[in-house]
Amino acid sequence: MTGAEPKVTQELALGHGLTAEEYDRIIQRLGREPTFTELGLFSALWSEHCAYKHSRTFLRRLPTTGVHVLQGPGENAGIVDLGGDLALAFKIESHNHPSFIEPFQGAATGVGGILRDIFTMGARPIAILDSLRFGDPAEAGTRRLVDGVVSGISWYGNCFGVPNLGGEVGFAPEYAGNPLVNAMAVGLVAKDRIQRARAVGVGNPVFYVGAKTGRDGIHGASMASAEFDEQSMEKRPNVQVGDPFLEKLLLEACLEAFERRLSAP
Repeated sequence: MTGAEPKVTQELALGHGLTAEEYDRIIQRLGREPTFTELGLFSALWSEHCAYKHSRTFLRRLPTTGVHVLQGPGENAGIVDLGGDLALAFKIESHNHPSFIEPFQGAATGVGGILRDIFTMGARPIAILDSLRFGDPAEAGTRRLVDGVVSGISWYGNCFGVPNLGGEVGFAPEYAGNPLVNAMAVGLVAKDRIQRARAVGVGNPVFYVGAKTGRDGIHGASMASAEFDEQSMEKRPNVQVGDPFLEKLLLEACLEAFERRLSAP
């Protein structure tokens, strides 16, 4: 890195998607102003996309436990008991804002994200589904969104090798400037092979795998939960670009690592 980091101010924090209250809270917790790097981390981790800071109060009202629930909130995906040795992993995610800005890649990377969350639980993805909402189909802008979103979803699933088995779509005026793009993935896993996102013990090996960092950088998450406005199209560079072929390799590598129970030599 060359040059000094920008001086962090409240104005800069607001530009990162944080509120003035959240910026004050960061200063209180740190006992100082955050560095530019810390500000970027807070803006991503405190975004609606990562922290559900606005919707959490409503999500808490939903049932999350039951006799067949093997994994509730707090992991990459939920898991329910299918009986016998098998369980079903499932995950749904919205990519509304990225799809509004760049319909094809916005929807495609939404599919990529939920597939990732399935196989990181040790499950093999078997199906994709989607639930979509758009404005008036007579409008050229709506037709552009529909064509891009549907193409992005189907392209990613086809390249990855997982079929889209179903979905539903609705059109209403209130979605004209705020389309909803919800993608879901499901996968099968043996109940004794479920993987969770935590490590225990000393001497564990660390494998750092995945695609190269894209042009979206750290603001892909904070941008995804931003409000829709006239400046939204300027955030096009923040939309991730999908690579389903590399993710297919990542799927097989992760499942093989789980199967071989890789450990430190």
